[in-house]
Amino acid sequence: MSNSKKHYKGEVEESKAENSALVVNSGIEQPPQINPNIIKHRKQKKNFSVNDYVNGILKGNVNILSQAITLIESTLPEHFELSQEIIAKCLQYEKKSIRIGITGVPGVGKSTFIEALGMHIVNSGQKLAVLAIDPSSERSGGSILGDKTRMEDLAAHPNAFIRPSPSAGSLGGVARKTRESIILCEAAGYGTIFIETVGVGQSETVVHSMVDFFLLLMLAGAGDELQGIKRGIMEMADAIAINKADGNNVQKANLAKAQYQNALHLFPPTESGWTPNVITCSALENTGIKDIWDTILNYLDLTENNGFYKHNRNSQAKFWMHQTIQEAIKDRFYQDKKMKKDIVELERKVVQNELSSFVAANKLLDLYFTK
Repeated sequence: MSNSKKHYKGEVEESKAENSALVVNSGIEQPPQINPNIIKHRKQKKNFSVNDYVNGILKGNVNILSQAITLIESTLPEHFELSQEIIAKCLQYEKKSIRIGITGVPGVGKSTFIEALGMHIVNSGQKLAVLAIDPSSERSGGSILGDKTRMEDLAAHPNAFIRPSPSAGSLGGVARKTRESIILCEAAGYGTIFIETVGVGQSETVVHSMVDFFLLLMLAGAGDELQGIKRGIMEMADAIAINKADGNNVQKANLAKAQYQNALHLFPPTESGWTPNVITCSALENTGIKDIWDTILNYLDLTENNGFYKHNRNSQAKFWMHQTIQEAIKDRFYQDKKMKKDIVELERKVVQNELSSFVAANKLLDLYFTK
């Protein structure tokens, strides 16, 4: 055997041979797991000024409008200050609009209805924004988040803007953010604003306090219709739309229409001078949708002519001023460092029956406002 020939023992040694099948090639160099362009992109991201936001909103720039609403929804103090400056400037460019609250019982077909009515509006050349109030979204995931995927035609239309609701917060906090978002949408040229509320409950009262027209969606043939909804919500409604009036359900829908119409006559006259009515429709077959929109326009004409439209807007503005004060006081009270300690101490005394809940609350308020 030649001395120049190498001998290898085992797989490790054999893999060192030039002609071995066990030799591992170096292969293709793998790209980095983190895109190096991300850092470059972040550095180049522009920080918009108040005027940049306002000018973009006035031009109808959807991206800038979305970013401005994100500032409104943010909990960071610097974002709050910036958003309030933007809102203040946008208020100077107030445009004529109609704010419509839409609510309904579960399973009423709200998404299909909003898309049907929305498409009727945007196809006529008008601009529509769809917002939502859903204080329970932290727990349930919300409603309009799913609606945006179900309302495919409306979401893709250039004249429509659909904004999911904030992901968490108290009812008052979520409502304030929604109302401020309305101001920006109107400044961006959206003449019709839908405020969708999830389910039937306390949020309907809040929605009613920020809209011009309140539409209640109902179903026929789902049991005792008049017992299926609270009287207070029916009293707030400017119109009731009985959806899914199609197929074998048409007769039931007409019967429900008569029942609701009779019930509405029992309520006292409205401050607006408007007589609420009941309309049957099918969002699926697109029937009755035009009648509902014509009803809303007739309401708008009436309330503009008799002065209620402006009076109602002014009353709502004052209401939200006081509502914001209450929210701000509550937030500052619970965020105060000294109060956090005092609250813990007085909670202990309440639990041990040394103080009543009411006495403890008044002591805490006295401590806060006299410090």
